[in-house]
Amino acid sequence: MNIASDKKVGDITVRELRELVREIVAEIVDPDYGLELRDEVIEALRESWEQKKRGEGIPLEKASKKFTAWIL
Repeated sequence: MNIASDKKVGDITVRELRELVREIVAEIVDPDYGLELRDEVIEALRESWEQKKRGEGIPLEKASKKFTAWIL
C-alpha cells in the first residue's frame, strides 16, 4: 500500500481506505503478514516434511513433553 503517511483519511479514496483497513486487519490477525521466509527456513521445512513422509521424526506427544521440559 502506497498511501503517504501524512495523508488525512478525508484525502484518500474509498478504495485506498478499504485497502488500508484490509492490510491492518491482516497484520493484526497474522503479525508475520507480508514477511517472507528465508531460504534456509524453507529448506528446513522441506526436510522436516520429507522426514515425516519417511516415517522419521518423533510423535507429537513426545515432542510436546520434550518442549514442556525445556521451558519449565
